[in-house]
Amino acid sequence: MERGEDTRPVPSGADRTAGPAGGGRARAQLAVLAAAQFVIAVDFNIVHVALPSIGTAAGFSEHDLQWVVSAYVVVTGGFLLFGGRAADLLGRRRMFVTAALLYAVSSLAGGATDEPGVIVAARAAQGLGGALLFPATLSLISTLFAEGPPRNRALAVWGAMGAFGLCAGSLAGGVLVDAFGWAAVFYANIPPALAIAAGALLLFPADPAREPGRRFDAPGAVAVTGGATLLVYTVVRGPQAGWGSVEVLTAGALALLLLAAYVRRERRCSDPLTPPRLLRAPGVRTAVPTALVFGATFSALPYFLTLYLQRVAGLDPLATGAAFLWPALVVAVGARAGEWAVGRLGPNATLRHGLAAGALGTALLAVAMSEDGGYPVLLPGLTLLSLAQGAVWTALWIVAADGIEPGDQGVASGTASTALQLGGALGLAVLVAVANAGASGADGGASAAAGADGLRTTVFVVAGTLLAAAVAYAARRRGPRKAAGTLRS
Repeated sequence: MERGEDTRPVPSGADRTAGPAGGGRARAQLAVLAAAQFVIAVDFNIVHVALPSIGTAAGFSEHDLQWVVSAYVVVTGGFLLFGGRAADLLGRRRMFVTAALLYAVSSLAGGATDEPGVIVAARAAQGLGGALLFPATLSLISTLFAEGPPRNRALAVWGAMGAFGLCAGSLAGGVLVDAFGWAAVFYANIPPALAIAAGALLLFPADPAREPGRRFDAPGAVAVTGGATLLVYTVVRGPQAGWGSVEVLTAGALALLLLAAYVRRERRCSDPLTPPRLLRAPGVRTAVPTALVFGATFSALPYFLTLYLQRVAGLDPLATGAAFLWPALVVAVGARAGEWAVGRLGPNATLRHGLAAGALGTALLAVAMSEDGGYPVLLPGLTLLSLAQGAVWTALWIVAADGIEPGDQGVASGTASTALQLGGALGLAVLVAVANAGASGADGGASAAAGADGLRTTVFVVAGTLLAAAVAYAARRRGPRKAAGTLRS
């Protein structure tokens, strides 16, 4: 990507009002899209702080409480590719509004009950809303804003709100639980969900008629959605039920069979759900492994930091939420810095340096996570890794959209975001096992020390994973390079 303004023609289907200078309507559109991403990101983490209260009030067993989180992850990960293609073929605005309304209805249902099954079902419905909303939001950005600086700028704002929301969810959860009780973490979604639905109807262009000859591959969608859902379920359920249990082995085998059927279907289908040209696109080939790493590392850290602050440092939910305010602000700054870095270094170099900085920051955080350490000693590591997280997040989605035709933007974002969710599920399952192994055998006065040891070991594993990814990028940079649209190292 060269410095300066982009002079290439706007892709077909793009809104030409959203050029380099922006404009009032373009800014309003971006505000709605950024707000949607904030809702998705907040909802991913907002229940973490509320879990103890939800478990007590609804009578969850310790074994089943994790499904308040896992139901969202499993359904989102399973339906993202479906949601991406639905946005391409059924209409971006239509899917955006449908998803926002689903968020509102499922949030109302989750807050209005104390039945464990209904709460888990509501979280699953929220996950479906996220699976439809996320790719619709990304494809709208990619078609409303011209490729190059205008789109990069829009992605930076959108990314800042998303990265900020991942951390702010814990803050909002702590405040809401302390002030209003656990149900507030559900009810809080309703006003913004209704607002973004209304904003989309007012500001986004009407969906065009479907292109002649294009159809929705329903058998392929069923196969990949079922396979992806069962794969995420297997990864989430394995540590609790045992990897050799009949339940986990059956789910894993069915996942592989469905995904194999999907691959076979795609090879024979005249209008496949995932076009081969998409899988050959350099941006998608870079974005998918990066999204896997991001999900397994940056996205998992708030969970373990929450455990450290509450179980080791002894903070209450409100104080735990407040502890996320600083990293949330720094992540937003990092996302905007990512736009600057992409414009000067290129997205691949931004990813490489961002992953390396994230590894260093995470290692510093791990060193500071002692039994008697306070919040101030966590700040150097938190600050560096939060800056890196924001920059990598922005660069990731710039790469994912690079060179993709408007009619494939939804499935491109769905492919990358499926990798993000699968990485998050796999990473969390592995890291929880690491944390539990480090804390096993602890009781009485030793529990805090053992808990700190387990969490510290877990965060070191995250740092090592980020470092390995940065090294892989460096090795790739030394290998043969091909020109790929706007991408450069």
